[in-house]
Amino acid sequence: MSLKIRMSRGGAKKRPFYRIVIADSRYPRDGRFIEKIGTYNPLLPKDAERVTLDLDKAREWLAKGAQPSDRVARFLDEKGLLKRSARNNPEKAKPKKKAQERLDALKAAEEERPLRQPRPPRPRPKKPWQRPDVHVPGHARREPGTHDSCAWGSRDRRYGMWVPASGRPRACPSSRV
Repeated sequence: MSLKIRMSRGGAKKRPFYRIVIADSRYPRDGRFIEKIGTYNPLLPKDAERVTLDLDKAREWLAKGAQPSDRVARFLDEKGLLKRSARNNPEKAKPKKKAQERLDALKAAEEERPLRQPRPPRPRPKKPWQRPDVHVPGHARREPGTHDSCAWGSRDRRYGMWVPASGRPRACPSSRV
C-alpha cells in the first residue's frame, strides 16, 4: 500500500478549502482517506495562519513511509519537518533538436543576406468620399438643403432629394432663408 500525504479539496465553487490527509495513492483525490492531519485555506490573507498541521501525526506518518505531495512538502519544509530540495531543471527550458536546427538555419541565412534599408511608410489611402475624383452617391456632392438633420422627412438617397412624411418630393424647408 503506497501512502501519500496530500490535499483533498472541499468548499464551494471558486472558494477552495483543503484538508491535508493521509491516503492510499489509489484512492480518488476527494474520496476516501486514512487520517486527516491538517487544513489549508488559501482564501485567508498571507499573514494569517493559512495552514494548520498536526506535526506529531505528520512526523509519525513520514516515519511509516508516507510520501508528501509537492505542495504538502512545501508546508512541511516551512514547519521544519522535512528538507525539500529546490526543483530547477534548466535543461527542460532549452530548445529541443528541431528547434535548435531551425535557429541555426535562421542565423546562417541572416549572416549571408546583406542589410537592407527599411521602406518609408506608405501613405494611407483616402476613403472614397474624401477623394475629389470619385463620386459616391450621398457623400461627395450635396446640394444645400439636402442634409440629414432635416426634421421634415428623410432624404431619398437614390434621387438626392427630400421626401417628407406626406410623400411628395420637395426642397428641404431648412434651406429656405
